[in-house]
Amino acid sequence: MSSDALEALTAAGIAATQSDSFSPTAIDVPAESWVAAHEVLRDAVGYTFFDFLSAADELTDGFRVVSHLADFWGGAHVEHLLVRTLIPRDKAVLPTLSELYAGANWHERETSEMFGISFEGHPNLIPLLLPDEFEGNPLRKEFVLASRVAKPWPGAKEPGESDHAPAHGAPSRRRTLPPGVPDPETWGPRPPGSPDPDPLAPAQAAATPARPRRAGAERRTRKQAESPPPAAPSADPPSPDAPSAEPEA
Repeated sequence: MSSDALEALTAAGIAATQSDSFSPTAIDVPAESWVAAHEVLRDAVGYTFFDFLSAADELTDGFRVVSHLADFWGGAHVEHLLVRTLIPRDKAVLPTLSELYAGANWHERETSEMFGISFEGHPNLIPLLLPDEFEGNPLRKEFVLASRVAKPWPGAKEPGESDHAPAHGAPSRRRTLPPGVPDPETWGPRPPGSPDPDPLAPAQAAATPARPRRAGAERRTRKQAESPPPAAPSADPPSPDAPSAEPEA
């Protein structure tokens, strides 16, 4: 079926190429043929089921937008196909698929707010998941995850990824930054003595919860407050007429 898809796209004058992938088959098409390629795959080949649409940030290469289509035939057999295209980073614009596949509506809205990609012709390209006051596109690789910087990366998966000594004398490796943490030289806490304010100070203060008091200590404090103070000892010497405390012989 993947060969039928490639032949149908080529016959329609679309410069499509099949790419190696783990599964399913992936076909790359030019961005200007994005809608036309899906129309051929739906009407001429039979990929009538739209599963999802998303993207990947490939840095200087741009954004790789991918859709997942399916064709149900032969009873329970399902044929899957990935359709991909690459758009430049400085002009992240792609025509909408919502007129061909109704299910593309919400997926394009999510991809738009997460990656900052605009889908021309979309009837309602507004945020789907993020709050209205949110700024930025969190799935772009230059987006700074402040929580990852304010709180140290928990644990270590390989030697050299934490401050702990390597176990069993394992050799240390180059320390790597976790995803979402920028280079400390460009963003992060200021070094001691620097006149610049520390941008992480409010986040670190908010991330340090107050230590709760133990229930036992609270009960002891309440009991001490309710009990009367002990009587002070008398300073007068004992009277000579007072009976002796010595036992009788």
